[in-house]
Amino acid sequence: MPAIPFDNSYIDLGPDFHSRVAPEPVADPQLIRFNHELAAALGIDADALDTAEKAAIFSGNVIPEGAEPLAMVYAGHQFGGFSARLGDGRAILLGEVVADGQRFDIQLKGSGRTPYSRSGDGRAALGPVLREYILCEAMARLGVPTTRALAAVSTGEAVRREGMLPGGIITRVSRSFVRVGTFEYFAAIGNRDAVKKLADYVIARNYSDLGAADNPYEALLARVIDRQARLIARWMQIGFIHGVMNTDNMSIAGETIDYGPCAFMDGFDHNQVYSSIDREGRYAYGNQPPIGQWNLIRFAETLLPLLLTGDDSRAAVASAERLLNEFRDIYHAAWLDGMREKLGLATDAPDDAELVSDFLDLLDRDNADFTLAFRHLSSLGVEPSAQDETIASLFANRAEIDAWLARWRQRLCSEGSQDGERQQRMQAVNPLYIPRNHLVEAAIRAAEDHGDLKPFHQLCEVLQNPFETQPGREEYARPPKPEERVLQTFCGT
Repeated sequence: MPAIPFDNSYIDLGPDFHSRVAPEPVADPQLIRFNHELAAALGIDADALDTAEKAAIFSGNVIPEGAEPLAMVYAGHQFGGFSARLGDGRAILLGEVVADGQRFDIQLKGSGRTPYSRSGDGRAALGPVLREYILCEAMARLGVPTTRALAAVSTGEAVRREGMLPGGIITRVSRSFVRVGTFEYFAAIGNRDAVKKLADYVIARNYSDLGAADNPYEALLARVIDRQARLIARWMQIGFIHGVMNTDNMSIAGETIDYGPCAFMDGFDHNQVYSSIDREGRYAYGNQPPIGQWNLIRFAETLLPLLLTGDDSRAAVASAERLLNEFRDIYHAAWLDGMREKLGLATDAPDDAELVSDFLDLLDRDNADFTLAFRHLSSLGVEPSAQDETIASLFANRAEIDAWLARWRQRLCSEGSQDGERQQRMQAVNPLYIPRNHLVEAAIRAAEDHGDLKPFHQLCEVLQNPFETQPGREEYARPPKPEERVLQTFCGT
């Protein structure tokens, strides 16, 4: 039995959907990190491969038995402008595995040119590889739907960006790498048969329960809207900013995908932007929900021919509009449920949304640390105490935060909240450790500039347990010092 039990299906859709292409070998692949827990969950026999064999496979130097490498074609709206043909310019799908009845893609990123590379080299610098490994695995531990990292390797070769940088390759795992942009590609060229074929594939693979619906394509649209609304609500609850919410970066499977210039906020700001390429703030923190809905409108447009019943195009449009209009309610309900959990509220009350929004506005006014504010709140009791100083120290106006805390405590008392049980619940949803930008940057700089991977590995280990206090690791919880602040993040292409 092969070490990786491939069971491929996307390749069977035919050459309209992809190009067969092999990874380009690299000079000296070295395994940096391997996700043994994920490998076991995928049914991969990691023990059958030694370190050199893992490095060879997950660099693309060796094509494992059963793999059928390909690059997927797709289009996409990038910062609002449509690009009719994008595709995997530096990613190659090795194949798929089936675990617990669920199909997973295994993809190399940074593995060389493909027919969709355009003028790019198809490679990745080591820094973006390490960033994606750190961020996606942290998101998984935070309970956010996400692609996963199976392996990271260095290539022994340099890539040219603004200067020469060491190269790397990450192996990504997803429930599907089909994107909104995949549907857009076929809709743009007028290939309705391919749109239907793709929709049927997605339903069979990711949403098999929809096959018996009266209109499976309407049900598909509804399910993707629901998944994306809930996903973005989770981003907002942890202060995550994706940075490039283009339609080619929106997964049909409802996972966070393509970690480029993404970041977690330190000081809270509704309009926070980190991405160096988002000059107009299109994908700012507070814009993520409406942009998510905008992307879903583009998805709905591709499905309109499939929503038709007879020749009544107006009915198809009305059906899509009805479902799209539900996005805000689904998002708001999911967001508020999660924020209630963060505040320790076990019941619903009419003024809860106002209580949450007023707290966020206080954070915004003083640029208070988002993660620590909620974590400190998790330690407070229903009665004021000296412990209040921990959260009050984050704010410039003590009277304002004290007034809000009084409202919060009144709300807790209204439901008979017990300190110990509530604090335990709050600390289970309000992380102490996140991949703070200055820590990620320090890990990248150590690796790229000095060949030192120890900070990367240490950060990965800390982020395995984001909700538990880890003695001796206080440095990983603190906000950046002024000289450590990261003001911009980069996509790495």
